[in-house]
Amino acid sequence: MSETKKAKALNVPNALSILRMILVPFFVWAVLAMDMTTLWGRIVPAVIFAVTAFTDCLDGQIARRCNLITNFGKFLDPLADKFMVFAALVVMVYRYTYLSPWLVWATVLIMFRELAVTSLRLVAAGQAGHVIAASFLGKLKTVSQILGILVIILEPLLWPVYGSEINPLSYVMMAMMVLTTMVSGWDYLKAYLPVLDLNA
Repeated sequence: MSETKKAKALNVPNALSILRMILVPFFVWAVLAMDMTTLWGRIVPAVIFAVTAFTDCLDGQIARRCNLITNFGKFLDPLADKFMVFAALVVMVYRYTYLSPWLVWATVLIMFRELAVTSLRLVAAGQAGHVIAASFLGKLKTVSQILGILVIILEPLLWPVYGSEINPLSYVMMAMMVLTTMVSGWDYLKAYLPVLDLNA
């Protein structure tokens, strides 16, 4: 019986989530160790992050279509997502100082929202049968974070085109990341308000 449960837990979607977590340290290494003034110093971390983000899109699709949703997957998938985004933002704050202080503020706000929503979900998990599925705004937030991180990594390749070291796309995407993150966070907060017992 335990072997059956183990086999179900170690299915393809969960393996992709584990792969996502394994790829994160390689992304961090690429950002920290490679020369960010070179083409490969930008392309390599971008490719690693894109592959990492692709596993996020793929594991959910496979789990739903093949009915491979498990409790282990429900725990692992959001954990891997947070690990991916948090690690990317923190390492970029450290390395891409030319975007400070805006990237610092974006990172703080995004991490605050993610931790707050995770805490709300933990409270809701204690309520029998109270489950709130990911909303369209939540999915839009994830897409904006992935695209924003990729733009921040790759935009310096356009500096020769711009004629100077300016980053308009990066600032626009940082604003979009924060906006979608905060709006979706407020949407989740409204959905979880009945669970919080504020009037108790």
